[in-house]
Amino acid sequence: MQPQDIAKYIDHTALGADKTPQDILNLCQEAIEHQFCSVCINSAYIPLAKQALTQNGKEKSAVKICTVVGFPLGANLSQVKAFEAEQAINAGADEIDMVINIGLAKAHQWQAVEQDIATVLAACQGKTLKVILETCLLTKEEIVKACEICKALKVAFVKTSTGFSTGGATVEDVALMKQTVGDKVEVKASGGIRDTATALAMLNAGATRLGVSAGVAIVKGTNAQGNGY
Repeated sequence: MQPQDIAKYIDHTALGADKTPQDILNLCQEAIEHQFCSVCINSAYIPLAKQALTQNGKEKSAVKICTVVGFPLGANLSQVKAFEAEQAINAGADEIDMVINIGLAKAHQWQAVEQDIATVLAACQGKTLKVILETCLLTKEEIVKACEICKALKVAFVKTSTGFSTGGATVEDVALMKQTVGDKVEVKASGGIRDTATALAMLNAGATRLGVSAGVAIVKGTNAQGNGY
């Protein structure tokens, strides 16, 4: 696979608190130019991205709008996460990336974890839902259990990380997640993916989506600085 072939797997991401409207416009332009799968942004910028990705009411490209819910800690009330998802979709979001309640997962309160995800899934009304596990904070057994819950609920993706915690995606965790969910659920790797070699390693491990801020560098085959988001 050539570096430019990775573009279709990339959620071109800008989630930092300091991102300006111009940063989002630049992100959208890069996504159009390189034909990335989506732009992943905070929900306040959805209307701006929608405007940037359309012209005269028609889409300029196939680039989707992805946003985050319960981000980055996951400890919001489930109803708040659901409201976030509903409002984001009403504003024009195509995909929702939600963070699980990590503390409940660490406490092995799996029924509560399942209900939290299910509440947001219902609010998505058929839109793509990616469930962020924050794998750096979970044991291998907890990763497997969370993936099993997501598989049973039939969410679209399980996702490794927010990119804002103690670590990002690892090839080992991506492979474990893919092994657990099989072909029923896809895997998104995110956090710390800054170069082509790492991106390819994640895809080879079973990921079918990459959350990266270094998308342009990756498809050009050059290294990028940053935290992966």
